Amino acid sequence: MRVICNREKLREALAVVNTVVPSKSTKPVLENICLVATDDSLEVLGTDLESSVRFRIEGVQVEEPGPAVIPARVALDFVRDLSGDEVKLHTQDNKCVIESGADTCDLVTMDPEEFPVVSRFGNEKSFSIQGGNFTRLVGRVSFAAAREGGRYAMHGVLCEIENGSLKLVATDGRRLALAAQPIEEGSALNKPAIVPTKGLQLFTRVIQDPLEQVAVHVTENQIGLKTKSAEIFSRLIDGEFPRYAAVIPRDASNTMEADAETLIRKLRLVANVTGVEARAVKLKLSPGNLDFFGQSVGRGEARAAMEVDFKGSQAEIAFNPDYVLEGLKNCETGLVRLSFNERSSPGKFTLGENYVYIVMPITVDS
Repeated sequence: MRVICNREKLREALAVVNTVVPSKSTKPVLENICLVATDDSLEVLGTDLESSVRFRIEGVQVEEPGPAVIPARVALDFVRDLSGDEVKLHTQDNKCVIESGADTCDLVTMDPEEFPVVSRFGNEKSFSIQGGNFTRLVGRVSFAAAREGGRYAMHGVLCEIENGSLKLVATDGRRLALAAQPIEEGSALNKPAIVPTKGLQLFTRVIQDPLEQVAVHVTENQIGLKTKSAEIFSRLIDGEFPRYAAVIPRDASNTMEADAETLIRKLRLVANVTGVEARAVKLKLSPGNLDFFGQSVGRGEARAAMEVDFKGSQAEIAFNPDYVLEGLKNCETGLVRLSFNERSSPGKFTLGENYVYIVMPITVDS
């Protein structure tokens, strides 16, 4: 292999592919990336066997096609710190030489035959969505997916198409986020798919132009996304996702609308006094008013209040403030709506069009 390419384009490709390459692996070859030079392009491949990336650099001067498997992190660090605009790469013996001006690095190579096969986007039926909309959709829900032990399926995000919209759902059993985005009619997704959170976040990482239409296809065991320069794949999670529809309140006897920024500020203010052993803030609602109360042993207590539009009789409910704040920071409108029935029933936060966030309440002493 012998190629000449733009340094910034190479740095960008290496940075994206490194997001999927493990720093340590029982299979040393996975700590490497595979460069493949063909015609006038250079492909950069990386995988951890769960997710994989195929990033294509166009406009490369290929003097000699071929592959090279080199250490992923070292290659990125060296290319990032180069000052020249152009980079030359060539293989000789058991090494790959990276040159830019007077700067040179010789990297030990591995046998390309040992590198795992990375999927390629085929002719499978896919649906398209604007890149910026897909990124926003993932950001709306991914934070609510489980991070700790529990049902394996909850460590991913449920993706399904319903009524002409792509719907994403994530839950950790204590809160749930659901968001939908209309997509082109006739889009195909044979059945709901559970995608690892890491895989979806990797997808958003490679979307550079928010106006670009990206293609998504789902097979029996993996999901793929294709942009102008990259193809990304992630294995699906095999499991049963919780029946989330039963958790979402359909009707509510208490409904509050409040300014989102003020609600965030007041909630954070009172949450400061709560401790790990009693991470709860009580909300007391009455016509036109919302009172906040929090306390913990050894710290004291705090109160705050704000004006709200409230429909219902006097009511109260308590939440873990961290869960509520994590959802509110994604609020897409100036107003947030909270709906619930009783102090022991789930709270439904409406954070935007086709975007709801459900938080289970906490029982605290009166």
